[in-house]
Amino acid sequence: MDRTALCTLGDIPPLSAHRSPIVKPLPADLFTTRGSSAETRWEAMAGQGYHTPNDRFFVGNHTTTPFLNAHSWRLRLHGDGLAGPRLFTYADLRRLPARTMDVAIECADNGRSLFGHREDGWGLGGIGVARWRGVPLRTVLALAGVRPDAVDVLATGLDDPVDGRGHVRHVVPLAKALDDVLVAYEMNGVTLPPDHGYPARLVVPGWVGIASVKWLGDIEVSTRPLDNPFGTGVTTPSVKSAFELPRPARIPFGRRHVLRGRSWSGAGAIAKIEVSTDGGRSWRKAFHRRGTRAWTPWHLEWCPREKGPGVLLARAVDHNGYRQPEFTAYDKMGYLFDAIVAHPVIVE
Repeated sequence: MDRTALCTLGDIPPLSAHRSPIVKPLPADLFTTRGSSAETRWEAMAGQGYHTPNDRFFVGNHTTTPFLNAHSWRLRLHGDGLAGPRLFTYADLRRLPARTMDVAIECADNGRSLFGHREDGWGLGGIGVARWRGVPLRTVLALAGVRPDAVDVLATGLDDPVDGRGHVRHVVPLAKALDDVLVAYEMNGVTLPPDHGYPARLVVPGWVGIASVKWLGDIEVSTRPLDNPFGTGVTTPSVKSAFELPRPARIPFGRRHVLRGRSWSGAGAIAKIEVSTDGGRSWRKAFHRRGTRAWTPWHLEWCPREKGPGVLLARAVDHNGYRQPEFTAYDKMGYLFDAIVAHPVIVE
């Protein structure tokens, strides 16, 4: 699709605003910048409630955030898996019955640096949970007329082409597309910010972030399996846990302190979280918020009795029984790190 047809000169900011691939401010106390992307600092989530605020939600860009005009934007549906092609305007989308969902978006390579082979790779901050509002993808597909022999849905974004591979795109099987996938136009109660997919994006619950295509502009529905050049070979994020603390964290000696963090799993809700304050010699069950699907906040009281450096550990079990392991198998691509992560602290 020709992206130039979907934006106007009036949408393009001054040249100076194009010097960064990300539009929103990236203060050092909220983000670690990683090329065209930005990782959320976990200490920035302390006291922030269940959802990740938009101003500190991580950004995973392959190129540069585009500036698109909702008035001229179109969502094009086509392919031999549909009764015929269909175009939706932004106004069309907003008029359709809406749904609101709490969903985590997580990069497949969240935790890549923890494998030890990429110093510039992500820590654990390539995840965020937002309250997304939009139209179920099945509603949009139904209006275009899905054929009974359709099998795959290919969503394509409107950001710049990547390294000769074209626009970012990802395949979702039709069964998943008709289940819980959302064409979102709001994030945490406001219009989607530019860095997070304005004017519309996919939100694919339980799948790695690349499937939740931002700046959505094209959907092909096919009666044959489609090529997935941006596929990672993985779909469901693994179980992880993180402390809402800086690295290293400085903890006052001999005083009660409440350790807080979050655990999550792409395969289901979290059933149990345990925390160790002595490097793994003993474990205590953390108090956690029950009935949450996107991720699970937890807390545990701790009164340090020894000064000096130490290590905190957290591990979780999801409702399918998957437990975070002490070690995880090395992955050359850096995908799906899920081992327990040592969090350094200094008691002083």
